[in-house]
Amino acid sequence: TLPVYVAEAGGGIAVDVDGNQLIDFGSGIAVTSVGNSAPRVVEAVQAQVERFTHTCFMITPYEPYVAVAEALNSFTPGNFEKRTALFNSGAEAVENAVKIARAYTGRPAVIAFDHAYHGRTNLTMALTAKNMPYKHGFGPFAGEVYRAPMAYPYRGPGADEAFQAFTDLVSIQVGVSNTAAVIAEPIQGEGGFVE
Repeated sequence: TLPVYVAEAGGGIAVDVDGNQLIDFGSGIAVTSVGNSAPRVVEAVQAQVERFTHTCFMITPYEPYVAVAEALNSFTPGNFEKRTALFNSGAEAVENAVKIARAYTGRPAVIAFDHAYHGRTNLTMALTAKNMPYKHGFGPFAGEVYRAPMAYPYRGPGADEAFQAFTDLVSIQVGVSNTAAVIAEPIQGEGGFVE
């Protein structure tokens, strides 16, 4: 959406093809937690691609996948059996989370919230609240997706009002016994949903 063509980025700065240095307020979206071209990430990627670039874990397992899964399990609170699966995108992770919840519970309904963004696959577009530019002209979308208001005290419902609307939706419209999952985006990163 911007007339900036990035040539390189790192340390919170994006450098365009004309040599202009710009503060990377978008944080590369998916690299927010580590930054663009973080040296440790670059080093780890280089070391891995020297060994192999791709193999399907379900066909031929490999240690780095197991190590990441074990680390994620150790960070997850609670004293119960934990399982981890890695995916190539947020949309794929959301789709699989919904599939797992539906399979485990035997229930069909998924509840998402207003202002949320969950991806651009068919199911994640159904979960995404914003029509333009993500959903327009791409339907019909996956069914059994319901939407509840997100608390937005500045321009919308407060926490108590949003919670009451959520509980009413679950108990009256959807049914507790039909609900497989509730998906929430606690940090809404897609600009424009909460204005």
